[in-house]
Amino acid sequence: MIDLPPMTPPLKRSVTIEGHRTSVSLEDAFWRALGREADLLGVTRATLIGRIDRNRPPDIGLATALRLFVLSEVQKRADQTIPATRA
Repeated sequence: MIDLPPMTPPLKRSVTIEGHRTSVSLEDAFWRALGREADLLGVTRATLIGRIDRNRPPDIGLATALRLFVLSEVQKRADQTIPATRA
């Protein structure tokens, strides 16, 4: 058996990206993580979402790009805290 984190269905929120209103559906854990990443960068969550939107490939949806960004940032921090093993 594995321990699963608390889970919620995706929550749809409206965001403004470069003056354009859109909505994004993400699980609450990803909304919270995006907020933490924005705080670490000293920007608002909306600003961070806009930056991710501008830099994502056109064939990747915004929600996917946001989730992958969060995963990447968490993995980077984990890699920095786990000592490298010697071969």
